[in-house]
This record gives sequence, C-alpha cells and structure tokens, in this order.
Amino acid sequence: MRRGAKIGIITGVSVAMIGGAGYGAYSVVGSSDDPKTPKARTVVSEPPSAELAASGSKAFLDAWASGDLEAAGKLTDDPQAATTALTAFKDKVKPSAMTLATSGPATAAAVAAATSASPSAAPKATGTASAAASAPAGATAAPPPAGQVMMAFKAKAEFAGTTSTWSYDGFLGVVKMSDGTASVHWAPSVIHPHLAEGETITAQPIFAPPSNMTDRNGKSLASYASLTSMLAGIPKNSLPANDPADAGNGVVILDAAGKATPENLFTITAPKPGKPLKLTIDGALQAAAEKAVLDQSQGGKRKAALVAIEPTTGKILAAANAPATGFNTAFLGATAPGSTMKVITAAALLEAGLSPESPMPCPATTSAGHTIKNDFEEPHPEYTLKDDFTNSCNTAFVIEGKAKLKSGDLADIGAKAFGLGTTWKVGVPNFDAVIPGAGQNPDETADEYYGQGKIKMNPLAMASVAATVKGGVFKQPILIEGLPQIEAPGKLSPDTLTKLRALMAATAHSGTAAGPMGGLKGDIGGKTGTAERAAGQATDSWFTAYRDNLAVAAMVEGGGHGVDAAGPASAAVLAVGNGG
Repeated sequence: MRRGAKIGIITGVSVAMIGGAGYGAYSVVGSSDDPKTPKARTVVSEPPSAELAASGSKAFLDAWASGDLEAAGKLTDDPQAATTALTAFKDKVKPSAMTLATSGPATAAAVAAATSASPSAAPKATGTASAAASAPAGATAAPPPAGQVMMAFKAKAEFAGTTSTWSYDGFLGVVKMSDGTASVHWAPSVIHPHLAEGETITAQPIFAPPSNMTDRNGKSLASYASLTSMLAGIPKNSLPANDPADAGNGVVILDAAGKATPENLFTITAPKPGKPLKLTIDGALQAAAEKAVLDQSQGGKRKAALVAIEPTTGKILAAANAPATGFNTAFLGATAPGSTMKVITAAALLEAGLSPESPMPCPATTSAGHTIKNDFEEPHPEYTLKDDFTNSCNTAFVIEGKAKLKSGDLADIGAKAFGLGTTWKVGVPNFDAVIPGAGQNPDETADEYYGQGKIKMNPLAMASVAATVKGGVFKQPILIEGLPQIEAPGKLSPDTLTKLRALMAATAHSGTAAGPMGGLKGDIGGKTGTAERAAGQATDSWFTAYRDNLAVAAMVEGGGHGVDAAGPASAAVLAVGNGG
C-alpha cells in the first residue's frame, strides 16, 4: 500500500488503555519445542537503523489506516494491548476514514512539546486540531526502551455527515526485534500524544459554554471586575444540566475516574451557541461591594474582600475582592477571623447555660501560654456576657470558655448549627472553614475562643455565620441557582437563637459595631473583629453583620480594628439592602 494510505473503516468514541510491554529483552511470541510454532521474538537493546525504523512505522500505519487492526497489533511489541486499544479507538471515536502518513524521525523537543502543552478546554469548531494542544495530568509515560527510535506521523480522521477533518501530529517509537525486524513500541500515546495509561479517548456530546453570565434579574455581570476571574473557575459539574438538543459532537480524552474536565481534542459537529447563565448575584449589591472593598483597600494596595448572602435562601448576592483580579480572598481566604468568632463562642456559652445577663468579669489581661489583652486597657469586673460581647472583651471569653467549654466544643457547634467545617459546593472553588476539633491543648483552645489560634475563615464563611443567626437555620451558600445545598445536622435552640440575636443587635446599636451601623434601619445585628497577625504586622479588620434579609462579612488585610475598615465596607452594602 502507498505511503499515506487511506481507507474507509467502521465508524464509532472511548479507548480503555491497556499497558504496554516491559522494557529490555522480552518475548513477543510464545516459544515451543514444536518446529511448527514460531520462535519467540524479543526486543533487543540495539536501535533499529533509520531505514528499518521508517519501514516499521510505515507498515504499522498502513495496517492501522486500512482497518486491519489485528495486523497492526502484530507489528507492535505488545500485539494484544495494541489491537485492543486500536479497536476501542475505532469503536469509540468512529472515524469514517483514517489517513496516516510517516513524516520522518522525530526530535525529542517535538515529542516533549506534543505531550506537555495545555489546550483550551472550550470546544473548537475549526476543522483541524493540533496534537500539541495539550497533555492531561498523568500523561507522563514510563521510560521507553533504550533502543527506541522516535518517528513522527501525520494523522487525519474523517467523520460521516460532516466535511470537518481532524488532523494532528502523532509520534511512535520503533524498536528492533531479535529476528532483525522492526516493531512499534506500544503505548497509549501512539493513538494520540495526550493519551495516557488509564485514560479513554472517545467521541461524546459536547456543549458550548454559557454565552454570558447575568445577575438574578437577568442583567449582564460583564462589568464587574471581581467576578471576571472568579467566574472563570466555575467547574462544568456546577452548571445546570444541558439540553441534549443543544449538543454537538467531539473527540475528548477522559480520565480514568471520569471526574476531571474532559480534554477536548476536536469538534466533529459544533454545538448550538450557549445560553446565558443566571447567577444568584444582585447587580446593585455587587456594584456596592466592589466599590466598598476598593475604597477600604486603599485603591488595591492591601487585600480586601466582602461577601453578601440572603439568609432565607443561602444565595450569594455579592462577592468582591480588591485587587479585583488577584487572589479570591472572599472564597479562598484562610485566616483567623478575630473577634467575629465570638458569635460562635457566645452560641456555645449560651448553649452551656449562660444568659446575656450572666456575670462575666473582664480583667485587663489573662494568660493562655502567653498574655492576652483587650483593645482597651481598663478592667471591667462588672461586665456581663452581653457587655463582653458588645465591647469585645477577649479576656472574659477566654476565662469563661475555659470554665464552661472544652476542646472541640467550638468545632461541634460550628458544624452542627452553622455548617462550618463541612464541604460546601458553592459553584466556584472555595476554602471550607477550619475549626480544630477535640485534642487541642488548653492554651490552643483558649486562643480559639476569641478567633485566633488555628481557626481559619474567610468572608464567605463569616457571612454565612451572620446569615444563620438572622435566618435561624444554616442555608449553605450557593452562587448558581439549583445547586445542592447540604444541611447542618442540627440548629441552635430557639432560646439560644433569640439571645444571640439580642447580643448582635446590642453590638450594632450601642457596641463596637455601632459606628458603621449607625443610621441603618430595620432588624440589624453585627460583630467586629480584629485579628492578630505576625509580630510587627498590622491587624486584620473583620466585620460580620445583617440587616433584614441580607447578611455580609468583610475582611481588610492590615486594616486595623474591625470598625476601621471592614465595618464601613459592610455597612455600605447593607445600606443598599436586599430589595430583589
């Protein structure tokens, strides 16, 4: 058959890859004492000559293109694996014709480029696709035989019902056998350079990405800088189910478990244009959030982030970062939340039997392996739990926490009533809150009572805390309508909930949150936070609050006290309100 042979073959999309032969001198055909049985052929370490490598690769490609896959398999050093994989390619990808032509020796650089580049995940409607488009994770092969000679080839696949042809550059290794002939060293990458052991190449329905994203009222979100990079990370499994009538057809590579995003190699038939994706975001609140974090970040010089949530539904109404195109601190941040954590500590103390009027003296200092102070110097022996919460007394919370709580209690109530420490799927990547469980030493536990130590939070988590207090029950935050929302295994008792709301209301009206919250009407509550950082670094400013059916939390890195930076940012968003 001529070089570059082409012939029609049975049409068909997925190859379950079979392992290649071992390396060194190994048997290809079983041996026997019967003179009629072929002697075993083994791979030798001596490389084939250029002429032998060229003829060996051409013979294999001609057999593959002709559809004689058994013959093609016999021209490799692992006939069974090769025949199985080539048959799967034919049945799964279903080309109507294949053209395969040798193009000479391959350089190491060309092979490396073809197996290490990264493709666009978006379906392509063009008629060709370069094999150098990508390599999925895990595409690194085992070391090849010592005497292998790499050869390049051109592949072109045609498909019934379309004039589009898929062209790509392929590579294969040729080894010398003990009988002086050449064989193709079998590996999944012979079929396509990106195909790795355990992966599948197949044709399957493909869909266009959403044409654009809108807020809950159908207005475009394209002008909101914070959302641009954040929404680029929406995984496909978070998107609403596609209408099969909108599907195209494409060649893809799937990972062994079928969990990773498929690598799109070629679009056989283009899908219909994508439809707008409606998010839970409210445009007016998003605009306010973007301005608020930009203002408090001093023009993007320090990190700031804010999240707003609807308490009755868990829908995320705004999410903003400054700098807008940097790290998604709003969802992925993982830092100590300072005294905003006292919302959870207070809930635990109330559940343990305290009331807002319970005496809780506030000394100037206390100890937990180190000296703990307050933001004010004078002691207040007359303070109650309400006074300590509204004025944010660290020492009182540490002392009472030691007396009434134990290691793991904060983690328990955090998970049971607030859904913290569980796995959330909000629609884009997020960091799930960390509250250490039982097993911390007394000093570590003491630090956690006022939001330091090993506790890790972000504005998403703390906005959800305020939303849970306001709404009465945990509603897992979501960014895309219809996503599943896990439920917390329990909830705060009605008595604890009433008292906790009273504490947050008092803080908003006459406590540390009163400055930013002043002038806001409606049912309001809040809590400030000042989180300590490494020695010599300015403290982080935290704030969490609610107003009617809107809850927010903000963090400004190095912003000082909660009332100084995060408070004004939060209040600016609360002032807009949740009008729908």
